[in-house]
Amino acid sequence: MKSLFEFDSSPGFVIPDSQIEGKELDKKYCSDAKPGLPSISEIDLVRHYTRLSQQNVCVDSNFYPLGSCTMKYNPKINEDVAALPGFTNIHPFQDKNQLQGILEVLYNFEKYLCAIFGYDAFTLSPAAGAHGEATAILLMKAYHKSRRHQNRNVVIVPDSSHGTNPASAAFCGWSVVQIKSNDRGEVDLSELKKTVGDNTAALMLTNPNTLGVFDSKIREVANIVHDAGGLLYYDGANANANLSKTRPADLGFDIAHFNLHKTFSTPHGGGGPGSGPVGVSEKLIPFLPNPRIIKRNTKFIIKNLKNKSIGNVHSFYGNINVIIKAYTYILSLGHKGLKEVSENAVLNANYMMKRLKDYYYLPYDRCCQHEFVLSAKWQKEKFGIKALDIAKRLIDYGFHPPTIYFPLIVSEALMIEPTETESLQTLDEFCDVMITIAKECETKPELLKEAPHYTPVGRLDEVKAVKELNVRWTGK
Repeated sequence: MKSLFEFDSSPGFVIPDSQIEGKELDKKYCSDAKPGLPSISEIDLVRHYTRLSQQNVCVDSNFYPLGSCTMKYNPKINEDVAALPGFTNIHPFQDKNQLQGILEVLYNFEKYLCAIFGYDAFTLSPAAGAHGEATAILLMKAYHKSRRHQNRNVVIVPDSSHGTNPASAAFCGWSVVQIKSNDRGEVDLSELKKTVGDNTAALMLTNPNTLGVFDSKIREVANIVHDAGGLLYYDGANANANLSKTRPADLGFDIAHFNLHKTFSTPHGGGGPGSGPVGVSEKLIPFLPNPRIIKRNTKFIIKNLKNKSIGNVHSFYGNINVIIKAYTYILSLGHKGLKEVSENAVLNANYMMKRLKDYYYLPYDRCCQHEFVLSAKWQKEKFGIKALDIAKRLIDYGFHPPTIYFPLIVSEALMIEPTETESLQTLDEFCDVMITIAKECETKPELLKEAPHYTPVGRLDEVKAVKELNVRWTGK
């Protein structure tokens, strides 16, 4: 069969002949004009795409201190295990007797999560963190409905919460009420007491919160919510700080989601796939999504819960490839290793905070956990330099910027999370650059306002870029 693509000279690729008998297309769908593809040699084509790949920023090539994202290194053994033929060459429509291996992995992984976080059961179905949040909201709605408490339709969130918390609650049809944090960055108990009532469905928060602060009054918070008849929900985005140290269920959280890509080193970013398992206390088990994997004697079976289940939230059993990577990570480290993960993450964050707090404003000057939040308040007031300018200047020095302008309760926020996988040398290099930039704010402010200077694309008009999105590369 003749290729549809013809070139004037040496092409960079050749389309092989099809092994399938072809059929003539209707002439109205055909064009006599050549497609206008470039004629280019293989080596030029390879160099083009290699150069583009080298412009990518990833955790394998750069320090990635995105606060609240936990951009840790992904051990390659996780990828090797997930790529084993026994995992890649199966299909959920196969006879379940042929799927006993993967069903055992999923069953064991749920048990590991229960042991690590203290819950009585998990669903592995949710495909990402926000999907886990939505699943948790639906579970809580089903729970309240079963108790004939349909009037409970208000979710309380602190002002330091992740934006997905109120979004998930609103998406599922509940109203959202925000409460302020106190001067220590924790939930204000007096505000909480005034806010809870007969319509309270849940309080959504993470501990440590987005300020990197552990809420020392969390048991009192739990009692206030439970006494009002509500449920306490744990956003597990920051679970990397407390592995084998504390368990959310033991602190009073009735339900939680966890981001496998943050806590257990499965790849993060690029649009997925992700995984956001949801753990529940015993009273919420009847409402879990289908399907459930049950062990009977030595055999694993698939069972759909009836009556109270919220139904399916994902096709089949979740994003299994991601789960296998997290399972491998847990098996590789064990209890002792997971504990060291959190200890090193907290140590790294406090070390960096100590080095930088004399050069940037630190709104909550207390021992942090896995992350901390600085502010460019001093730089803005004295030299007109914003957090955005500092972030752009960091790119010139070869560092991915931290999260900026979040959490919203810190003006000009610079939210930094080093994770446990970074060396002391890397931490010092980043801190040295941040200190250099702080000095540049005073001596060369215009340099920061025009940064970055050494990237293929300079500073964009971000409003225009959103309104006139064009992702086509033309080489001009």
